[in-house]
Amino acid sequence: QIWYASPLPFIFNFATFNEDQAKYIHLAFAIFLAFFLFPATKKSSKTSASLLDIVLAVSASSTCLYLLIFHDDLASRMGAPTVIDVCVAVVGMVTLLEATRRTLGPPLVIVAVVFLTFTFAGQYMPEVIAHKGSSLRKVASHQWLTTEGVFGVAIGVSTAFVFLFVLLGSLLDKAGAGNYLIKVSFSLLGHMRGGPAKAAVVASGLSGIISGSSIANVVTTGTFTIPLMKRVGFPGTKAGAIEVAASTNGQLTPPIMGAAAFLMVEYVGIPYIEVIKHAILPSIISYIALVYIVHLEALKLNMKGIEIINKPTLSMRMLSWLSTSVILLVLGFLVYYGANFLELVLGGAAYFALLLIIVAAYFALIKLSAAYPDLEDDEDSIALDKLPETKPTVYSGLYFSLPIVVLMWALAVKQYSPQQSAFYAVVFLIAVVLTHRPIKAWFRNEANWASQFKVCWHEFIDGMVTSARNMVGIGIATAAAGIIVGTVTLTGLGQMMTEFVEFISGGNLVLILIFTAIICIVLGMGLPTTANYIVVSTLMAPVIVSLGAENGLVVPLIAVHLFVFYFGILADDTPPVGLAAFAAAAISGDDPIKTGIQGFIYDIRTAILPFMFIYNTQLLLIGVDSVFDLFLTVVSAIVAILVFSAGTQGYWLVKSRLWESLILILIAFSLFRPGFWWDKVYEPKMQVSASALIEQVESLNQGDFIQL
Repeated sequence: QIWYASPLPFIFNFATFNEDQAKYIHLAFAIFLAFFLFPATKKSSKTSASLLDIVLAVSASSTCLYLLIFHDDLASRMGAPTVIDVCVAVVGMVTLLEATRRTLGPPLVIVAVVFLTFTFAGQYMPEVIAHKGSSLRKVASHQWLTTEGVFGVAIGVSTAFVFLFVLLGSLLDKAGAGNYLIKVSFSLLGHMRGGPAKAAVVASGLSGIISGSSIANVVTTGTFTIPLMKRVGFPGTKAGAIEVAASTNGQLTPPIMGAAAFLMVEYVGIPYIEVIKHAILPSIISYIALVYIVHLEALKLNMKGIEIINKPTLSMRMLSWLSTSVILLVLGFLVYYGANFLELVLGGAAYFALLLIIVAAYFALIKLSAAYPDLEDDEDSIALDKLPETKPTVYSGLYFSLPIVVLMWALAVKQYSPQQSAFYAVVFLIAVVLTHRPIKAWFRNEANWASQFKVCWHEFIDGMVTSARNMVGIGIATAAAGIIVGTVTLTGLGQMMTEFVEFISGGNLVLILIFTAIICIVLGMGLPTTANYIVVSTLMAPVIVSLGAENGLVVPLIAVHLFVFYFGILADDTPPVGLAAFAAAAISGDDPIKTGIQGFIYDIRTAILPFMFIYNTQLLLIGVDSVFDLFLTVVSAIVAILVFSAGTQGYWLVKSRLWESLILILIAFSLFRPGFWWDKVYEPKMQVSASALIEQVESLNQGDFIQL
């Protein structure tokens, strides 16, 4: 995967693969590993593979490699498969479904089988979705031998760059970045009311920067935060639910979002940096609301903050935040304009200069961290009577930010593809993982600094193994979801859905959005986020865009896909299957269903945000008329989501009565669309025909203006 993402194959003209060949290799490895990593049943051995596992693994991977070896022959007889081609496709589909069952459980298999049944039995379906049906030869060719089904866009995205981002997060975590972010969050927020829980929210958000998986986020941060929340008085169910809500929202946090975010690049046709830009404000607002919910829970339990060892004054705190903000702005300015200046002055040599600068910065930050003790990675290492100082905690691992800086420089400044950007970040991170401990020990004048290379090597291997294991599920999910996409393209189901949904909704956009949200949540009970997103966006995104246009509302395609994405992430805490809730409950020792229900209640504010940015695209930084308008929109959204959170939690300044909560929710609804209030202050915009616009322009006097 790293070789495929790098420019090296083209530099050395060796082992170059086109996009289709890379997909075949990617799925061959994923499906081969799936049969060894995931046993057939609960009673099967987890330490050794059976003969059946070996046969299935070899057969499944062989069907993928068949496409690789006979790629040219298959291309020459496209649409006219031989008997062997059909047999290979059938074996491939069956083994893929079995690998899906083992890896992700029965729900996705059931959905895929239902869609396949629809493909074959179209003539027996109700008239509204009936079609002539397809033969086995046609289905096998379409689903397996072409790029319309299993080997379509979804697995192409998984092949191209999802693995690299997963590897980036795994290596950062194994090197200690996850623990570092947790401890920094506690040092910053532990003194507040309900501080450990607020720190858990922020830590999960920061961990979301390096991990696009809610389950991995729960396991990483929850192992530390959930026991600590219980120690300060949170019930186990709520401690687990807070971590679940924070971790599922971690998939919304740029730059490394959930795998579905990378699919948007292909489905919407925009650069990944644009996806990040559109997603940044809603993710921040979501976390602000969750911190507020935690604050309300702390008020209910009458919690206090944890004492700081050296408590700063208010002026010192404000000065610290201000200076930090200024430093970050200056660094951002230097990264953006400094890189361009070096390229202008040095030309091709600028990259070597940038490499020297980043290496020098790495050594400088390692030396800075060596002056402070390493952070413990045990939740019991934080005493509940006093919190550690912020400065030593922050400085102890500041060098972990450099790979993220490299990633953002490549994405935002150079505007490289996500694949190329992740490659440069991963290469630099590998160097960091393999050297940070011995260099730090050397700066501390420790005699055993050379032995630290062995520790780093084990961290590197663990990170590689973890990323490969995580990618098996993603690779299998995207391949299985390709069956559903292939059914839509083969049968014309997408057009049928457009007509059907438009009929049952009466053309009402709000009903369509609610209907789409319900589909996402229902499918989310059984499908992982990525598969959920692929299915619903394929079926519903065109419907929402077309109905929005009919209702006089221009709905950007990215807004629709983010709408589906937001509801898709709720899959991980939606009972009865919510995997993140089960992971959190295993740590807290409480009931997973109750944890999932409580987490879903906390995540209602996440479910509200998509409706807000469908009607207020300025929240996605689309159609921003002015900084002032953007400010009003963002402030209105934050106030609305906080009031809504207070209403759903039944607590504001004090415990609310039922009618008070209902009033808060109604007020929040009126703020979801700022135009409801601001149109009474400012003259609202109107939709007019082209001829009416021409008449208005012609009637303008000298000096008059019109805003479009």
